[in-house]
Amino acid sequence: MTTTCLPELQLTWNDGTAPVDLAPLQGTWTEEQYLKLTDHTRRLIEFSDGELEVLPMPTRNHQVILALLYELFVRFVRPAGGIVLFAPLRLRIREGCFREPDLLLLRDAGDPRNQNRYWLGADLVVEIVSPDNPERDTVAKRDDYAEGHIPEYWIVNPDAATITVLTLDGDAYREHGVFGRGTTATSPLLAGFAVAVDAVLEAE
Repeated sequence: MTTTCLPELQLTWNDGTAPVDLAPLQGTWTEEQYLKLTDHTRRLIEFSDGELEVLPMPTRNHQVILALLYELFVRFVRPAGGIVLFAPLRLRIREGCFREPDLLLLRDAGDPRNQNRYWLGADLVVEIVSPDNPERDTVAKRDDYAEGHIPEYWIVNPDAATITVLTLDGDAYREHGVFGRGTTATSPLLAGFAVAVDAVLEAE
């Protein structure tokens, strides 16, 4: 799969040195080069088959939604021994493909996929749709997370005022539900977990 990259693929290093233009190298990056690169920059960058995609800076609305969801998932999962983390943390989908979910969860913190440099998988991931490229979260990442055998994928779309919950069925996702205002989003994976859509969309 070829990613859609931002027009200006430039990075500023943590040490403040001059920006680097990455566009001429698209398609030639190795996995180890990607890992070394993202170890030394503040930008969120995803990687697929030799190409980098620099993600936009999150907005305030994005962050307050993410903060609320993180708190809700932590309250539910942590007492049972699970772990919930949020971006930036790399998730390896397969060899040559890494994503940076807004939120990722394992029901067992002792799961061997819970690695320090990057996770080798997750039980559930959440993406908040970015207005710059909605298909990144609704199409491309849907395919990637299915390929990575992530059992459940939540897509929070503030513009559409929906939360879509997808559950893995074989090699592809099927919709557990598309939840709009006035409804409650539920999780097939986490029995008893539910979130009021209005509370998420109106998070402060």
